Amino acid sequence: MMHRVVIIGSGFGGLFAAQALRKAPVEITLVAKTTHHLFQPLLYQVATGILSPGEIAPATREILRHQKNARVLLGEVTEFDLAAKTVTAVVPSGEYSVEYDSLIIAVGASQSYFGNDHFAQFAPGMKSIDDALELRGRIFSSFELAELSDDATEIDRLMTFVIVGAGPTGVEMAGQIAELAHRTLVSDFRKINTRATRVILLDAAPAMLGNFGKRLSDKAKLQLERLGVEVRLGAKVVGIDHKGLDIKESDNTPHRIEASCKIWAAGVMANPLTKTIAAQSGAQLDSVGRILVEPDCSLPGHPEIFVIGDMMALNHLPSVAQVAIQGGRHSAKQIIKRLKGDQSRTPFEYKDKGSMVTVSRFYAIASVGKIRTAGIGAWLIWLGVHITYMIGFKHRVTTLLHWAVSFVGTGRAERVITEQQVIARSAIERLGDRVPNPYNANKDLE
Repeated sequence: MMHRVVIIGSGFGGLFAAQALRKAPVEITLVAKTTHHLFQPLLYQVATGILSPGEIAPATREILRHQKNARVLLGEVTEFDLAAKTVTAVVPSGEYSVEYDSLIIAVGASQSYFGNDHFAQFAPGMKSIDDALELRGRIFSSFELAELSDDATEIDRLMTFVIVGAGPTGVEMAGQIAELAHRTLVSDFRKINTRATRVILLDAAPAMLGNFGKRLSDKAKLQLERLGVEVRLGAKVVGIDHKGLDIKESDNTPHRIEASCKIWAAGVMANPLTKTIAAQSGAQLDSVGRILVEPDCSLPGHPEIFVIGDMMALNHLPSVAQVAIQGGRHSAKQIIKRLKGDQSRTPFEYKDKGSMVTVSRFYAIASVGKIRTAGIGAWLIWLGVHITYMIGFKHRVTTLLHWAVSFVGTGRAERVITEQQVIARSAIERLGDRVPNPYNANKDLE
């Protein structure tokens, strides 16, 4: 019987692992809770109207359609039986189990609110297409509602945008909202002046983009301030509601910011699935819930199981796409090696290919090897890297066209918003178990 490899997750780790096994004598089953592969680093561009969801989230089946040894199944994995070597996944119509000989777990991370999960209702994170579309609706709706209001205080609140977290996602989001307000929308409204928009970037840390070093961090901060972004460091969020945020400054002085649109980009935590794995295997978890793996990325006591990407804790590796990509390829190589009779376990060696953040159009910071640069040169590096890792020629072409419209011109090609985008998540949460089953639509209407 063919060696059965089950891969959980269609992100960078899972997809690159599957592709690395395309010529191996294995039967691959990729199980994922979504039908697409998400190019997560560009989610903020979906949220700000630059790109469409389809350009950064191609269908997983389409990507793997020519890989005959791989099949794709929709489902959210909820249970493991490590003794029987099975995983159980649920879909709206029920559940199913899949057997494995080797297992690669790569389900990524979720947003962390540091114990304040109720903040999510008022300040969505940005980890999925649903998140990005909800934020797009909130961002553009704020301007529309401001145009309708006659209350100066309410207009100020609607035109104040607060991003919590001054890491790469927060910086990129703040820069794009500032450009949207101060450049793209200036001629679109008759009553409000979008140049009066306030964009505030908050972080409890004393510096932003700490991994890039002080020089590049300062350059990014200066560029944001040139765009009109208010960067407030040492400011801890202690409360969020519909109307705004409560913060404490570095000297513990309380302060209130009235803002309609709040965006959370302050932290990540491992997928809750790690707790399920740890409970069965006895593996240890780190402070953010990641599994402490063996040097070869395998689960302690289970060399046939690999935990990669944002789910693994190994050598203080960062939660970035390259760790997931290289981890997926490494796991595939380990499986292929064992099929050839070599049971040795090769440690995972991460090759840092650098980090980069785009601050605004034609301006980015990049740290690649010994190169530390900022400006248009770094932006061109960012452009090349993102196009290289984007899946599919079609998506590369359309993305370049949209970037030309947004960066060279002043337009945003994706400004459609719907009521459903803004309220769907909250409505589904309120419905709970009463959410209609799309696979039994007629029965739900009885």
